[in-house]
Formats: sequence, structure tokens, C-alpha cells
Amino acid sequence: MSGVAIVDRISALFRQRRLTIAVTAFLIAGSSSVATAWATPLWGGAHWVGTWAAPQMPPGSTPAEPADFPAPFQNQTIRQIVHLSVGGERIRLKFSNLFGTQPLVIGEAHVARFAGGASIEPRSDRLLRFGGNTRVSVPVGAEVMSDAVDFIVPPLSDLAVTVYVPNNTGQPSFHDDGLETAYISGPGNFAGAQTLPAIQTSTSRYWLAGIEVMTLGRVGAVVAFGGAITDGNGSTVDTNHRWPDLLSARLNSREDDARGDDRFRSSRVSVINGGLACNRLIRDFCGPNALSRFDRDALDQKGVTHVIVDLGLLDIVLPTFLQLSGQDASPEEIIGALEQLIERAHAAHLKVYSSTLTPVGNAIVPGFFTPENEAKRQAVNQWIRTSHAFDAVIDFDKILRDPDHPQNLASIYDNGSGIEVNDAGHQAIADSINLEMLRRRSDTEDR
Repeated sequence: MSGVAIVDRISALFRQRRLTIAVTAFLIAGSSSVATAWATPLWGGAHWVGTWAAPQMPPGSTPAEPADFPAPFQNQTIRQIVHLSVGGERIRLKFSNLFGTQPLVIGEAHVARFAGGASIEPRSDRLLRFGGNTRVSVPVGAEVMSDAVDFIVPPLSDLAVTVYVPNNTGQPSFHDDGLETAYISGPGNFAGAQTLPAIQTSTSRYWLAGIEVMTLGRVGAVVAFGGAITDGNGSTVDTNHRWPDLLSARLNSREDDARGDDRFRSSRVSVINGGLACNRLIRDFCGPNALSRFDRDALDQKGVTHVIVDLGLLDIVLPTFLQLSGQDASPEEIIGALEQLIERAHAAHLKVYSSTLTPVGNAIVPGFFTPENEAKRQAVNQWIRTSHAFDAVIDFDKILRDPDHPQNLASIYDNGSGIEVNDAGHQAIADSINLEMLRRRSDTEDR
């Protein structure tokens, strides 16, 4: 049987299952207690869950030179590649103009299975609609969700999302360090093209902020909420070797599913990357500070049950590196900000875990490591490890440090900067995480 025929057969089975679920809901809807339960998604029933995200940032908020800021697009088509976590039977996509400089007009948008390079599998191509329309205008500061599309996507699969923008976009809302090649055309609408005629490439994300799938079974989501390491810095472009991707592979591989009979109905966990490279916890830098974006990029993700926080290091080291007068953060300020994240996550009935701050003693960047900064890092790590404020601690520092020189990254994990970790370092982080810790639900099963 061909691959297309298999997908068509699976799609038919899911349509039959949706009908069964709908009929069951109708038969029991007379019960007031059951009607109340339907106010929240039921684990085991069909429900939406986030499977991919790219936190947005304003143009000009990175430490790059102005020439490196994203330029406006006009009468161009952009094809972006995404690596999903969990799969499902339907899909919908979120587009953002949160930090755009003028209204964003999407003339046409498509989603399809990725076929390598700038190409898609043409029979999988789906035209996206927004309230039934193929064209949408997104105001400055707003986001839009596409209509749901019947589209079977397996876990850990790659999709291509193609957007045609007819008008001048102004400098776009974007995600700076996507670590995945995007393809950009010259003038024209090529949204449905099998191979996009690209004239340039980029590793940033433009406007595409999230993807959700409708899935069956006990499927929730953990949000990895952090800075550069969580965003994947130091890993190899186009390989999906960020530690959240590698953690997702552990949670959602066929080998990890003891039942092995249904890729969409098992007790899986989506891993959503809420990382933003060089982001700080307390003050804006490389996008809005983490305290201000926590709701949007973590708590509001569909199906979230757990959050892993990896923040605070750049609040210590960036002020000395960039000589930012008056912006240095004390351990007490960082701890207070982390306590705010804990309080907000617990108020949403979520489990919240934290990493420890990673070593930078062999940083090649002047000012990153100073004795004063090291003392602050150690103080914050001591509190993370011993306060029991978080539901659990994932000790990135212990995993990645040189055992003979614990203020340094181990050479086997160092990408050469003394700050960021390579593919092996990302793998070490992913391998260290107890999967059962993420499969345990928070204090309510049917959030």
C-alpha cells in the first residue's frame, strides 16, 4: 500500500472516531454533571494540544547591527520548516503580528508535508483559511488562528508552512534564531508551489508563532521556557538537536510506546519550545522579559501541564559584558522573579520545574565571567537546589560542568564559546530528564 493510501485510510478511521465521540457526547449530554465536565477538555477524548511554538520578539531587540534586523517583505512568499512534537488528526496554525510595525496582510497560506529543501509533498498540501477566507489582515499587536484543517500528522514529523504577503509588511514580528532554514522567494505568490523558487534563505521565523493538533488519548504538553540553551543555541542548524526536540523524541518515539499500536492514542507528552535566545528574566533584551511573556509563551499554551524554567543567567552576565549601567541583577532579585513564575504556574495548576544556571568560566566573551558573577550564579543555584520552591530541579549545571573545573563547561559539551552547548550537550540535557516526571499530571487530571 502506498504512503498516500495509508494516510487516506488513517484519515477515514479518524473521521469515524470523531463521529463516535460526537454521538456519545449527544447521548450523555442530558446529565448536568457531565455537561459541567465538558467545560474543560477530557483526557482520553479528542482535544487540542500545542505541538510547536516560536516566541515572538520585536525587530531591533537583538544585539545585532541594524543591517541584520529583518527587512520588510513585499509581494514575496516565505516557506518555513517546523518539526512537530506530538501528532494528531487535525491542525491549526497561529500567526502573530504582536511586534510588527504595521498591519500584516496574509494573502495566502498553506501547510504541507516537508519534502526536503524548499519542496513539499504536493498531495499533502492544504490551503489555510481564516474564518472561511483565504486572506486575512492582522492588526499590529494581534494574533490570528487559522481554521482547523483535516490533516493527519505523525509525532516528530516535519511540515512546511508557506505564506504569501502581497503588501509591504514593515519590519516583521519574528523569532530571531530559529535554527531551521526558511526559503524566501522573489516577487510573486508561490504559496502552493511544489518547490519554492527561493532567492535567499534565513534561519529566523517570521509571524509563525504556534501550531496545535487535535489528538486523542492522554496527551498533554510541557513548555520549555528559557533563553539561549532552550532555544537551541549551539546546536546544528536543520537537525532538530535542541534539547526540547531531543526530549520530545524520547517521549514520543515508537520504541517508547509500550502499546505500539496507535501513534495518536497513547499517553504522550508534547514538548513546546518557549525559548528565546539571549532573553532575560527581569529586563527586556532579545524580546520582552520572561516575566512579561510567561502567560503568552507558557501558561496559555494549549494542553500545558508542566513548565521547565531555564532563566536567570543572562540577568547576571549581560550587564558586565555589555557594560549596562544600573542593570545588574542581584541573586535576591532573580530569586524573587523565579518565585513569581512559580506562583503563577501553581495558580494555573501546573507543575513547574527549574534548571540550574550553567557555568561560563571558560567563556571567550570578555566580561561574561567575573568572580562577582560566579558568586551570584552559585547563590541562585544554591537556592534552586535547596529551597524546594520548584516541584523538581533539573541540574543543568551538574550535567554540563567540567568535573575538574566546575566553573567551566565540560569540553565535550562546549560549542567553542564557553557559553553555549553543542549537540552532545543538548543530548545530555534531554537524556538527564526523568520522563515519568513529565507524564505525571498536575493536581487536576482534566485541566
